Amino acid sequence: MRLRTVLLVASLGLAAGSAVIAQRPFKEYPGIEYDHFPLPSGWEQKAEWTRARLRYPDIVGYPFRQLTLQDGRDFPGYWTFDYPRSDRHLLEGVRRLTRIETRSVEQVVSLDSTSDIYNWPVLYGVEVGHWLLPDEQAKQLREYLLRGGFLMVDDFHGLREWQIFTASMNKVFPDRQIEDLESNNPVFHTIYDLDRRFQIPGAQYFDSGLTYEKGSDPDYRNGKEPHWRGIYDDKGRLMVVICHNMDLGDAWEHSDEPEYKEEWAGLAYKIAMNYFIYDLTH
Repeated sequence: MRLRTVLLVASLGLAAGSAVIAQRPFKEYPGIEYDHFPLPSGWEQKAEWTRARLRYPDIVGYPFRQLTLQDGRDFPGYWTFDYPRSDRHLLEGVRRLTRIETRSVEQVVSLDSTSDIYNWPVLYGVEVGHWLLPDEQAKQLREYLLRGGFLMVDDFHGLREWQIFTASMNKVFPDRQIEDLESNNPVFHTIYDLDRRFQIPGAQYFDSGLTYEKGSDPDYRNGKEPHWRGIYDDKGRLMVVICHNMDLGDAWEHSDEPEYKEEWAGLAYKIAMNYFIYDLTH
């Protein structure tokens, strides 16, 4: 059963398979960049669809080991980068640019061995160059994707972060290859024809003037070229889309700032709309 079907029948308490489940309520978490962020109007209204954000364990430690930020707060995890400002800007874009009936706030989900994740057909993983999936979480992510789920990962850069990402992704799918997506791939032509794509930079551009991440690690030298990649299921459906050496999350987050170029924000929104519509139609 496709997960979008599960979403439509969730009000009846039916999940993929035969377990009786219910969606967990909306909950906010502290983030690295935002501790308190205003809720949009109508945030409590129910809708047929929303994009979920994946809360994963990372290389800081598992389970979530507590570190301290400069302002004295505990480190909440790499999964919270850009959260929730990026999510809420993006979901407003979904409302304006598509006919998807979406909630105005995100849903944070975990691979916690419960059935809740199967309520949410689209997952977003940010900074996955820092994730560290234990075996049981990798197994559940595999099950989620093979049931019809869709995962978009974003905002990781260079060779070292790629290796960290693939170390966990290979636990999810040791039998499937990550492939480059050509311009004629249907995912780039669901709403917008996106033959012309380019590197979408993060907010570091404000300081560096560079479209790519530049750190002290020499592996960042491999971060200058953007890569659009994916993993397919047995029927040829893309179930994982990978934005490497780019930061679409920052593009959504800073899309209302005049210093961030419209062409970057525009492409980031168009890519997201194409991905979401692709998932709903394939």
